[in-house]
Amino acid sequence: MPENAAGQGAVRLCAAADLEEGGLGVRFSVVLDSREIGAFVVRFDGAAHAYLNQCAHVPMELDWQEGRFFDSSGLYLMCATHGAVYAPDSGECVGGPCRGAALAKLRIEERDGQVFWFPEGPYRAAAQANGT
Repeated sequence: MPENAAGQGAVRLCAAADLEEGGLGVRFSVVLDSREIGAFVVRFDGAAHAYLNQCAHVPMELDWQEGRFFDSSGLYLMCATHGAVYAPDSGECVGGPCRGAALAKLRIEERDGQVFWFPEGPYRAAAQANGT
């Protein structure tokens, strides 16, 4: 469960060590217009990247098993439903039915061995939206 970082406006997602290069992602939720939407963070090319968990083709969740966003090569994010392929560092669709579109990228930061998400409009933290 994400935690608020005191005084920073940031939400702690996970320990940086939890994200392995091209490996499992960490899922979390954001709120958009009173609706909770899935999001995720993964590591690629040494950096953490976070996106809404919605394919740019049709808004279906990407992961084919919980936390599995990468294709078998570990080089691309792949939609399990439609086969759209995305560059992990930019979210740009590089193959499949939505070529040229992109995943919605979220602002994150790694510091002190942790990964934090900065809720920015139009997205809010789910925990804050629930009054906690």
